[in-house]
Amino acid sequence: MLAIIGGSGLTQLANLELSRNERVLTPYGEPSGPLKFGRICGRPAVFLARHGDAHSIAPHQVNYRANLWALSQSTPVGIVSVAAVGSIRPDLEPGDLVIPDQIIDYTWGRASTFHEGPDSAVTHIDFTEPYDRALRSRLQVAATAIGVKISDSAVYAATQGPRLETAAEINRLERDGADVVGMTGMPEAALARELAIPYAAINVVANYAAGRGDSRERISLEDIHAVLAASMHQVHALIEKMVTSDD
Repeated sequence: MLAIIGGSGLTQLANLELSRNERVLTPYGEPSGPLKFGRICGRPAVFLARHGDAHSIAPHQVNYRANLWALSQSTPVGIVSVAAVGSIRPDLEPGDLVIPDQIIDYTWGRASTFHEGPDSAVTHIDFTEPYDRALRSRLQVAATAIGVKISDSAVYAATQGPRLETAAEINRLERDGADVVGMTGMPEAALARELAIPYAAINVVANYAAGRGDSRERISLEDIHAVLAASMHQVHALIEKMVTSDD
């Protein structure tokens, strides 16, 4: 069973033939919403809206531990995270899809490990490659098969939110080596690694980051919503092809 986490622009997975909703109790509190179980092209899948069904949970308030723990109870073969990003790199245009291969974490104050507390031993994970190589490869192959343009190498900068970044902050992220910027990639990826669940991401470029391209003077939230609405059919098609790639 594949697990899919939907972000901004993907609070519902239109191509999921829903069979049931399930509310999962976790040791870490409430997940963002019920797990939605069903099938995509006849293959079992489970979907969770990261920001809640009404998109009411801000990035810094998402209960990432509860979300990942809840998904782990369905023993998924992997997790595909869908998230909107801003483009720092000039060749990544609004509407493009990106499969990142690295992360720089700028978030703070988020519960970022399952291994804490007086009865828990300190646990280190290898995070050299934060995204699962095999799962990324399946997404790349699926994209090629359906003719969807993707960038398969990018550094994702995870910022705190919920505000967007300043132009000076984007300049700093570029100097640090980041290509795209978002607010939800961490600690989600690290928690999946702690649970030993393969994890990869589909980033949808929603806008140029602050100070870049047509966002040089301001970022239009209306344009972001329009780009996301127009791009999600590609995300649906990519996920469909991926889950049926063994046919």
